[in-house]
Amino acid sequence: MPRGRFAPTPSGEMHIGNARTALLAWLQVRSAGGQFILRMEDIDRPRSKPALARQIIEDLRWLGLDWDEGPDIGGPYGPYTQSERLDLYEQAAARLDAKGLLYPCYCSRAELNAIASAPHGLASEGPVYPGLCRGLTNAERAVKAARKAPSLRFTVPDHLLTYEDQALGMQSLKAGAGGDFIIKRADGIFSYQLAVVIDDAAMQISDVLRGSDLLDSTPRQLLLYEALGYQTPRFTHVPLLVEPDGSRLAKRSGALSLRALREAGVLPERIIGALASISGLHDRVEPIHARELVSEFSLSKIPDKPVIVDADWLSKLQLR
Repeated sequence: MPRGRFAPTPSGEMHIGNARTALLAWLQVRSAGGQFILRMEDIDRPRSKPALARQIIEDLRWLGLDWDEGPDIGGPYGPYTQSERLDLYEQAAARLDAKGLLYPCYCSRAELNAIASAPHGLASEGPVYPGLCRGLTNAERAVKAARKAPSLRFTVPDHLLTYEDQALGMQSLKAGAGGDFIIKRADGIFSYQLAVVIDDAAMQISDVLRGSDLLDSTPRQLLLYEALGYQTPRFTHVPLLVEPDGSRLAKRSGALSLRALREAGVLPERIIGALASISGLHDRVEPIHARELVSEFSLSKIPDKPVIVDADWLSKLQLR
């Protein structure tokens, strides 16, 4: 049975971009007769807030989405909150270390940013790591460890990675292009890359639909699936909703948060209808319940380019 998920980070209010991703992920698995899982990705505790996690659950239910397993209802693969799964990440890191795939890194982000020649890496992680600490001797590591706690980096192999994206088709790239990446930060927080792989594998997720902003994370996750011997899920990356200037919608766009829309008197069915229309799932903008779209869902209908959210679109929500 297909198993999909929506895994938000409770560091800000849900906006319509998040809602669209949740809706599409929900429709993908429901249209296939599968199970839908909700998981809270609060691995970065300083940025995450329990109140926002509760708000996300309330927002999703208000939209008419449901799930078979989640932090509020439990399930056989729980807990469904990352901060309660730290022992699983520790065990996975130990397995990778035992295979000789991890090494301590003493470089700070400021030091790496100062390397003018370093190519750009993931937006969330700064420049591509140039491997400064990969070849340190034990003696050199001891000297550095006396001054600074290390992060742990995954040694990236230099082979070709090929996978099929359900929306974008075949993808092929060199595994080492992004450089060795962090598995565990110096402050003890495990990386998103490790946590999401462990959680999806443990929860037997077969289908991952998410925004195209996470496309460049996929190679790193594929390497971890490979190293840990897990089965890789099917990936689907959909274009984002963007501002008129082409920038992605941000959590700080308060006027577009589901809470703000609800307080403005916008009905959830109107939001679902508008999202369905700009996603190619419905031929006109009209109020509609999420369950009415299940039979209409097809990945082939979803636009292959980012969708602009402008004043005209907002007017269809009766906001302007």
